[in-house]
Formats: sequence, structure tokens, C-alpha cells
Amino acid sequence: MVKPSLRREMAHKAVAAARCSIRQACVTFSVSESCYRYQAKLSSENAEIADLLVRLTHNQRNWGFGLCFLYLRNVKGYPWNHKRVYRIYRELNLRIKPRKRLIREKPEPLAVPTAINTSWSMDFMHDQLEDGRSYRLFNVIDDYNREGLGIEVGLSLPSERVIRALDQIIEWRGESPARSAVTMARNTSVLPWPPGLRSGILH
Repeated sequence: MVKPSLRREMAHKAVAAARCSIRQACVTFSVSESCYRYQAKLSSENAEIADLLVRLTHNQRNWGFGLCFLYLRNVKGYPWNHKRVYRIYRELNLRIKPRKRLIREKPEPLAVPTAINTSWSMDFMHDQLEDGRSYRLFNVIDDYNREGLGIEVGLSLPSERVIRALDQIIEWRGESPARSAVTMARNTSVLPWPPGLRSGILH
């Protein structure tokens, strides 16, 4: 169905081309003569509404039409109808654009160890005593059978103590024959491993 505004425009074009009179054009395009002669009056309030909407959406980037209209109506006290405000809102194209979803690549499957002593993992944990003092734990496990190879507990775990605990595990279990995977907690403060470390655990 053709909108009245489009029918009025077609009637104006027909009369302008001297094809028919105004009355005949109104009958042909089903437009009343009052609609044909109507001229929209520009209102200074429309410019004020547009200015307020632009400023609101600029300062509050996550506000949609609903929040903008409620702010203007309930906070500022403007009496404008929501249809009028929404029409100007749409003309300004101020709607919040949807964010594009990032397409993540499929992660590669983790390597599954096939024998003991081929892949170790280590992690740090921390907790508090009743008196408020914090203590830390350094754990090392075998990824194949989830065997706990060592747990080091202390109020402080400097890098020298961690290296000593790893050397003790290597002396007991032997050098890891394959490149081992190491899972370290991001909140650790261990210093970089020295070049001469005998540990078969690699990061």
C-alpha cells in the first residue's frame, strides 16, 4: 500500500505536468484536497530535540532510545510525545550499532601423553592461615597418570627453592625423555630459569 505522502507527491507531479486539475489528481490518487495542499511547518522544537538526542547519545554511548526518552521526559521534564522524539531519533540514525562477533579459530587439541614421565605440569597455589599470614604451595604432577610428584609449602617460595625442588624430583624420577609441557599460574613471581638448570620441564 502506498503511503499518503507518496500519493500526495504523485498528485503534485501530475498537476505540475499539466495532465489534470487538482481535483482530478486528488480523486485519481485517493488524496483529499486538504492533504494535497498541506505544507509541513518546520518547528524550532525539532531542532532542539535533535540537538538534545545527539548530545545524549554522544555522552552516553550505551543509551538507546528508551533511556534517552525517559531522561528527557522524567528528568528534564520535556512534554514531547514519544512518537515525535522517536521519529527524529530514527532520522538521525542514532541507534546503537550491534557489535560484530569475533570468529575464533578452533583451538588445536592438547597433546595427550602416552607414558609416564613424558610430560609434567606445575602450578602455584596460595591460602591464608588463621592469623592472616599467607602461604604458598608449589605442585608438580605427571600428566599421564596425574601422579603428584612433589608439593613444596612455605610462607615464601623464592626461585632458588623452586629450582631445588625440581632438581630433587628429577633426581628421583630421572630426566624427562621428551619435551614436557609446563602449566604455570600467572600470578607467580618466580625468576627465569638459569641456563644450567638440569630440569626436563620446559615452559
